Amino acid sequence: MRSIFKPLRGLVLAEFESSAALLDAARKVREAGYEKFDCHSPFPVHGMDEAMGLKRSPLGYVVGVVGSLGLLGMLGLTWWTSAVDYKFLISGKPFFSWQAYIPILFAITVLCSAFGAFFGMLSLNQLPRLFHPIFNSERFAKVTDGGFFVSIQSDDPSYDENKVVAFLQSIGGRNVEVVNGD
Repeated sequence: MRSIFKPLRGLVLAEFESSAALLDAARKVREAGYEKFDCHSPFPVHGMDEAMGLKRSPLGYVVGVVGSLGLLGMLGLTWWTSAVDYKFLISGKPFFSWQAYIPILFAITVLCSAFGAFFGMLSLNQLPRLFHPIFNSERFAKVTDGGFFVSIQSDDPSYDENKVVAFLQSIGGRNVEVVNGD
């Protein structure tokens, strides 16, 4: 897992002419065995997840577990305070009447789920990332208004700079550029 303390050394960046070309390039990069690559476009491209071979995000599980832990923690706290620590008999009702705590249990579950989603998203996206070498490329600024790029990172197990440049040119990449992280 990369962190802000272990910066990426560099990458190879190639530009493609359209979203369809980018989608085809993503499929070819994955089929060539590269694992640490990314595709950049000004808008979401339908089918890109399948082309890149991305798995479903585990963020839903993180949210579910953190929300459930919050629910169980609050349920235990309300049980402890009303049935053990401070028993108070009200109109002959049981000491622990869980139905009375449904609003607070719901609120705590939602709050804990929101925290789980926020911090889980940060962790899964390896954020905060103070710097990424791709921003050293002047050409990459086009990605916000019509540029389609594929980048292969230098920490990929199959990375060989000359082979990556030749491969990206062979699949239709234009303006192939080696971007250093320094």
